[in-house]
Amino acid sequence: MTCGEIFKYIESWAPEEIAWNKDNVGLQVGSAERKVKNILLALDLNMKVITEAIKKDCNIIITHHPLLFNPLRKIDTDQDNTSRLVEKLIKHDITLFSSHTNLDFTKGGVSFELAKALELKNIRFLSNLKSIQYKLIIFVPEAHIEKVAAAIFENGGGIIGEYSNCSFRTKGEGSFKGSEKTSPSVGRKLNYEKIDEIKLEVLIDSWKLDKILSAIRKVHPYEEIAYDVYPLVNENINYGIGAIGELDKPINQKEFLNHISKSLSINNFRYTDGKEKKIKTVAVCGGYGTEVIPGAVKKGADALITADIKYHTFFDYQDK
Repeated sequence: MTCGEIFKYIESWAPEEIAWNKDNVGLQVGSAERKVKNILLALDLNMKVITEAIKKDCNIIITHHPLLFNPLRKIDTDQDNTSRLVEKLIKHDITLFSSHTNLDFTKGGVSFELAKALELKNIRFLSNLKSIQYKLIIFVPEAHIEKVAAAIFENGGGIIGEYSNCSFRTKGEGSFKGSEKTSPSVGRKLNYEKIDEIKLEVLIDSWKLDKILSAIRKVHPYEEIAYDVYPLVNENINYGIGAIGELDKPINQKEFLNHISKSLSINNFRYTDGKEKKIKTVAVCGGYGTEVIPGAVKKGADALITADIKYHTFFDYQDK
């Protein structure tokens, strides 16, 4: 197995395209063609992590936070720590890959796992990402509809939440007249033809479009395939920011703080005083949480757990 195959698997779950637009996820250093020996996981890359990888014969390191967040203008191993880390990776043939905000924004990612650790029920996104989807509409002869649909589904089309192979189909009649240069699979050139067709409608992620169209061309019988692609403005329910869920029963603040400590195996954390308020609906955000607070309030969350927040914002919501 190659590094690239590992990366492809990760990206099928947490695609690079959903990451924050200023983030730098994916391959950081090394080759995707490298054969995998062992894999080391880390939150951040530092010299200690690389030393551990060398000791354990790991030639892939997968981190959550990217090493190369800002562009390198030079590789200066005398003055720059990032340069020294890059040099060490290259010298020991170690490939570095990072999955950051794309892992935060996917179902089953950082926020969902945090919610599971807290034993929340009915876990869903706190807010969904704005649409990065298309609606693909394609016209197919009835006899070929299942082959075309399978090509779309097998390449990641037709996923709506927990449902796959989703489509809508309408029967109709298509017409065409091929020129002298055509070789129609149905009917004759220079002849006006009418064919029973099915209009197939499927939702697809925008970054899958080229791959899906390529797969369609391999199984669709027409020389010239009639299809439409529409960008959507509705929210994408497959990806989002943060998570929200419910505890089994309402508990007081002291019980809730003890639950956090026990569930996450931590003894030190900061919190605002909720006084006598009972807590049942809990929002979580695995990373920077300042911007999700209004959404948590809107969704009726009694508490928000996050990794990072602005100083003044921490106090702004203590009475809410």
